[in-house]
Amino acid sequence: MTIGWNDNTPIYRQLKDKVIGMMLDGALKAGDALPSVRQVAAEYQLNPITVSRAYQELVDEQLVEKRRGIGMYVTEGASEKLLASERERFVREEWPAMLERIRRLGLDVDQLLRRQDGDKS
Repeated sequence: MTIGWNDNTPIYRQLKDKVIGMMLDGALKAGDALPSVRQVAAEYQLNPITVSRAYQELVDEQLVEKRRGIGMYVTEGASEKLLASERERFVREEWPAMLERIRRLGLDVDQLLRRQDGDKS
């Protein structure tokens, strides 16, 4: 896990988003263990409370489960749940802003899609 922190978002949130990204990318799959709180805190020079807060939010969202004495593990169906919610958020929040920008620039969505598919016409 490589992380470049930014000052605009709390670190626990950035860490949580990084773990979510790893789940969506398939780097963390159902049943996989997350690195320990102490390991992440030491590696990134973070307060263990910061790491615990990020992990607790993942537990609260039922993406990760605590197994007493052995660690935190990605739950079954976590990536599917994330994918569905991320798609919904994209369509609700990001896509309208993208469409507005496309319109402002006078671009044609169909032409952009064809170009993406390799047709440069």
